[in-house]
Parts: sequence; structure tokens; C-alpha cells
Amino acid sequence: MSIEEKINFYKNSLDFFEEKLEKYKFLLEQGKKSKPFPEEFRKENFKVKGCQSQVWLVPRFENNILDFYCDSDAFISKGMVTILTDIYGKNSPKEILDSNFELLKVLDLDNLLTQGRRNGMYSMLKKVKEYAEVFKK
Repeated sequence: MSIEEKINFYKNSLDFFEEKLEKYKFLLEQGKKSKPFPEEFRKENFKVKGCQSQVWLVPRFENNILDFYCDSDAFISKGMVTILTDIYGKNSPKEILDSNFELLKVLDLDNLLTQGRRNGMYSMLKKVKEYAEVFKK
């Protein structure tokens, strides 16, 4: 699936729920689906600055494809970082950088998350972009 198709998948998934609590539960469930996080990456240099909780985002670059390990010590943050890495992971750095990051707004997380969580989500997104910049050719 393309980045845009993944964003639309999550939009449709979140739109399915009418209540905020159900949407929160969906975010929590996404965190439970994340790949196991290697303990050797639980280091300060992989932490995302600007998050209320501790969030780790680790790039994996192989065959011109950028993917990520991610984790958080808070369930909502773990769900959000899992969604972001699912959307942007397994793509080339160029595909990531060429994508329309404004499309994420269709997920309407600004109305679901507190200001602190929104700031954290944007910090995670910024880190994804930074890693794509580092690995672009």
C-alpha cells in the first residue's frame, strides 16, 4: 500500500467509530500490534524530543527502504507512533519526503488528542522526516 492508501485506511478505521472512547481504544490496539522493540535501541539518542512520554524511533535502512522500530512507555503514544511508522515505514526516503504530510490531518487526531499528545505526534512525524532526509540519496 502507498502512504496515501495507508492514511486512508486509518482514516476509514477511525471514522468507523462514533465515540471518542472507541477511537482511543483503536489507538491503544494499534500499539499492541507493534513489532517487538530491541532493548539495545532503548537509548537517549533514539528518543523523540517533544513527547510527554518516552518515545523511541529507530530507523532501519536496507535496499533503499526505510523502516522503523518504535516503542513508548505510554499506550496512546505507542499507538500513535505505531500508526506513523506503519504509514511511512517500508518506503524509500524519497517516497516519504515526497508525500503530502498534510494528508495526516484527515485522521482528525487534533480533535481526539490533547495538546500535549498532538505536539508529541508532530514531533514523531518530524523525526520520521529527519530520518528520511538522512537516508535519501
